[in-house]
Amino acid sequence: MSSFSIGQRSGLAPVNSLEELLTSAARLGFAAVSGGRMTDPVLRRSTRCDYQMNGALALARLLSIDPREAATRVMDSVDLGQFVKHVEIAPSGFINLTVRDELLSRLVNEQVADPALGVPAAPMARRVVVDYSHPNVAKEMHVGHLRTTIIGDAIVRVLQRVGHTVIKRNHIGDWGTPFGMLVEHLLDIGEESTAELLSMGDLNGFYRAAREKFDSDPDFARRSRSRVVSLQSGDERSLALWRVLVDQSVGYFQQVYAKLGVLLRPEDVVGESSYNTMLPSVAADLAAVGLVVESDGALCCFPNGFVTRDGDPLPLIVRKSDGGYGYAATDLAALRNRAGALRADEILYVVGAPQREHLAMCIAVAREAGWVPPSVRTAHVAFGSVLGPDHRPFRTRAGGSIRLIDLLDEAVDKAGQVVREKNPALGSDAHEAIAEAVGIGAIKYAELSIDRVKDYVFDWSHMLSFEGNTGPYLQYAHVRARSLLRKAGSPGEAAIIVRAAEERKLALTLLEYGKAVAETISDYAPSKLCTYLHGVAEAFAAFYESCPILKAAPDVRESRLALTAATATLLEDGLGLLGIAAPEHL
Repeated sequence: MSSFSIGQRSGLAPVNSLEELLTSAARLGFAAVSGGRMTDPVLRRSTRCDYQMNGALALARLLSIDPREAATRVMDSVDLGQFVKHVEIAPSGFINLTVRDELLSRLVNEQVADPALGVPAAPMARRVVVDYSHPNVAKEMHVGHLRTTIIGDAIVRVLQRVGHTVIKRNHIGDWGTPFGMLVEHLLDIGEESTAELLSMGDLNGFYRAAREKFDSDPDFARRSRSRVVSLQSGDERSLALWRVLVDQSVGYFQQVYAKLGVLLRPEDVVGESSYNTMLPSVAADLAAVGLVVESDGALCCFPNGFVTRDGDPLPLIVRKSDGGYGYAATDLAALRNRAGALRADEILYVVGAPQREHLAMCIAVAREAGWVPPSVRTAHVAFGSVLGPDHRPFRTRAGGSIRLIDLLDEAVDKAGQVVREKNPALGSDAHEAIAEAVGIGAIKYAELSIDRVKDYVFDWSHMLSFEGNTGPYLQYAHVRARSLLRKAGSPGEAAIIVRAAEERKLALTLLEYGKAVAETISDYAPSKLCTYLHGVAEAFAAFYESCPILKAAPDVRESRLALTAATATLLEDGLGLLGIAAPEHL
C-alpha cells in the first residue's frame, strides 16, 4: 500500500497531496488573522497560476475589511516560502500561488517511486458489502443491467485498491412462483434441451415459451402451481430441477460478465433463495419487538417517516395475507445477514433510483429492530436510466429490451471498424484484441463518466470517438505515451525535473491522483475518477504538443521521457480502477 506522504520536512502533519500541504500551511495564517474563527483557505487549481486561494473574501466579510487587506494580512502571518516561489495578491483578494520547481519535481518523483502512485491506504480498513448486478434466473441480461454492473464493479475495484475488504453480492432473482412454471417447462422439453438453450443465451425464449404454455394450457398451469408448492416444501426432485435452471443461468451470466470484464464470479451469487430459511424468524423476531402489525391478514411494518400521498403510514409488507413472503422479507433477511454474519461495516446497494423508498424502508426497519447498528453505514448508490436517441428508455426498434450480450458484441464490431480505419496494418489477432478493449472500454467509460444519478443518452458516435471525454481518447493517450517510449528505446526511469509550463501542469495533475480516488470513494462516484483521468490525458496532450521530447537536449529528453512514463503508468492504473483495458497499440 502507499508509502507516499508529504509534509515531513515542513513541520506540518504528513498529508497525501500538494493541495493538502498548501492548505494545511495556509490555515495557520487564516486562523491567526481571524482569531481562530476561520481556517479554510479555499484552495483551488488555477489557469492563471498553480493554485489560487479564495478564502480571503470570506475573511474580509468576517472582519469588515477590504479583501486585498485580508489577503495581505494572511500572507504576512504565514511563511509559504519553502513551498511557493511566487505569490500574487489580486485587488479582489485572490491569492495566486506558484509552487517551487524543486518541490514539484521532488513530489512527482516520489509519486513515481510509490507502488500505489500516491493513492493513500484507507486510514481504517472496513468490511464493505456491495450489492450489484442482480439479474433474474431464466431471464436474459439486458441493457437495464448495464449500469448496476459497471458502476458496482468500479466501486469494488476502488475500495479494494485502498485496502478495504470487499464482499461482492450478486442478489439474483432465483425464487418465487414463476419457477413452478419454469420447472414444468424444463420437464416438458428435457434437461438436455434446457441446458443447451440456456447455455446459448436463449433465456428469453425459454421463459417466453413457459409463459405462453401457462397462459394457454390449463393442465400446464395446474402442474405449475403444484410444482410451486413442491418447491416451497423442499421436495428434493423439484429442487434438483430448479437447480438446473439456476446453474445454467449463472453459467450464462458469467459469459456476459467475462465479456464485460467485471469481477463478479459464481461464488458471489447469493440469490433470493439463500434467505428462504431465515424468513420465518425475520417475521417472528420483528413481532417479538413490536414492529409488525396485522393488516388485512398481512404482517406489516410501519417505519417512522414513511407516509402515503394521503399522509397515512406507509406499510412494508413482511408476510403476505396468504402466508407467503415477498421482497421486503428477503431484503430484511439479507440486511440482517450482512450486518450480522458477514460483520459488514458498510453495506452498499448499487440499485436504480426507483428503488430508493423500498430500500430506505427496509433499512429503517432493520435499524429499528437493532439488526443494523448505528456503526454500520448503509448507502443506496442510485443511478439513472440509459436512454435512446429519442430520450426514452433504450430499447430495440420493436420496443423490446436490448440483450446485453448483443450490445457488447455490437460495441466490439463497431470499435473494430474504427480501429481498422485508424491502423489498417494491424494483424487479425491484434485487431481482435484491440477492438475488444476499445469497444468494451467505450461502453464502460460512457456509463461511468456521467454523474450516476443522471439519465444519459446511448450514442455510439460519441462513445467510440477518439476525441473528447471518451474511453478511446484516454486509451489513445496511453498508447501515444507507450509508443513514444518504445520509439525512444527508453523505459523512462530518469529523474523528472519540471521546467516548462506544460510540464508543470502535467506534474500538478498527476499529483492529484490520490485526491481523485478519495473523492470517488467518498461519493461512490466513478465519474469523478473519469473526470480526473480525462484531465490527465488533456494535460499530457498539451505537454506532448508543446514540449520537444525526442529532439530535446539529453538531460531534458530523459526527464520528459520519465514524465511520459509516469503518465502512461498512471493512466493504465486509473483505467484499471474503472475496469477498462489500456492497450499498448491502436
